[in-house]
Amino acid sequence: MSGAPVRLATTLSLTSVVMFGLAYMAPSLVVVIFGIISAASSGAATTAFALSTGAILLTALSYAKMARHYPVSGSAYTYARRLLGSPVGFLVGWGVLLDYLFLPMVAWLTQALYLNASFPQVPVWAWILLNAALTSSINIAGVVLADRVNRLLTIAAVTLVVVFAAYCLVYLGHHHPASYSAPVWNEHSTVTGISAAAAIAAYSYLGFDAVTTLSEETRDAARTIPRAVVLVVAIGGTLFVAVSYVMQLVHPGGQFADEQIAAYAMSVQIGGQAFADWQNLASIVAGFGSCLAVQLSSSRLLYIMGRDGVLPGRVFGLLNARTKTPVVCILLTGAMCLIGLGLSLETATSFINFGAFTAFTAVNICTIAYFVRNRRGAGVGVLGYVVVPVLAACVTVYMITQLSAAAITMGVSWMIAGAVYLVWLTRGFRRPTPELGMDAPEADGVRTSGS
Repeated sequence: MSGAPVRLATTLSLTSVVMFGLAYMAPSLVVVIFGIISAASSGAATTAFALSTGAILLTALSYAKMARHYPVSGSAYTYARRLLGSPVGFLVGWGVLLDYLFLPMVAWLTQALYLNASFPQVPVWAWILLNAALTSSINIAGVVLADRVNRLLTIAAVTLVVVFAAYCLVYLGHHHPASYSAPVWNEHSTVTGISAAAAIAAYSYLGFDAVTTLSEETRDAARTIPRAVVLVVAIGGTLFVAVSYVMQLVHPGGQFADEQIAAYAMSVQIGGQAFADWQNLASIVAGFGSCLAVQLSSSRLLYIMGRDGVLPGRVFGLLNARTKTPVVCILLTGAMCLIGLGLSLETATSFINFGAFTAFTAVNICTIAYFVRNRRGAGVGVLGYVVVPVLAACVTVYMITQLSAAAITMGVSWMIAGAVYLVWLTRGFRRPTPELGMDAPEADGVRTSGS
């Protein structure tokens, strides 16, 4: 054991953080879910993605403001503790845990299902364990290696989507569409239908906020993280809108033989069977980058909560002296893959959406709370700190209402369990909620492991 404090390595640049955010969002997701969005919007997928991008961007602006004021790695949990009080912050952090604990499991399960479809001789459970072991090993080795691997995989993922769009354009050169405006609005379009489709598309943006968990590993975090948050949504949203437009031109309308595999059928249509098979395999490789980024951010949140004492600090609040990574937290998120061995993808996904949109709503409320406390400060205006967050909060609350009954039930049950834990932790509120010294994230109290 070493008595010297060990801190998270401050090495990430703006490019690195944006790459992690894009990997988390998974650029190829627009291709995968196109059929679902197109069917829900009656052939106006482009407008659905554009509406969703604008709605999520409102919340991204709130995250950017909070990340500038509080450049610490706790994300929504940190902001709520600081501005809404420790008990409320604890419950927000508990809700975020629902998202961050189960997202790695969902990422590995999704990856395993695609791999099993291509290589059925290897069972799903084996692919889950292999993916979890690989991403855990890279993340334990250090953020520098994770950054390098993630950059390569994110570039591959974006290239994959661009190549697919290029094939669509070549196809359109030989098969001219009847209408270039139909993907935006057509005779079957309705405001209700497009709004519902936009609500589904909003799930594609989950993870843009994850870059805030990297604040303490980012150079000039107060300036870099806010820019990264907005850039991730802007770049991802632009890509989603552009690609959905050309895909909707190739396949007008919202009718599909099977909307869940519409992208594969379209790959065969525009490039033949060999192209479709190559595209499917390449998307699997690119998906590994999403698994890597998801686990990285999840382990950082667990570490921050362990450093606070909200989770047992002797377990979660440890950094390895050599790699400067929270090894125990990484291994714990890796172990979450075992839960995914017995779940369907639909059931696993339902765990995370409630936590994500609850956190989004909390951050918008935090932005308003910051205005109330600092309204006389320079640059703290009504438009940016009240009007925009209120609109954003309305959107995120609406997203929660669009979740399935099962997802809402599980989410509410999780929050009740968190409230019970908080009562126990504070011995019936006779003790203060454990709280981090916000201005000293690298204090001597940071625990270390290893040598």
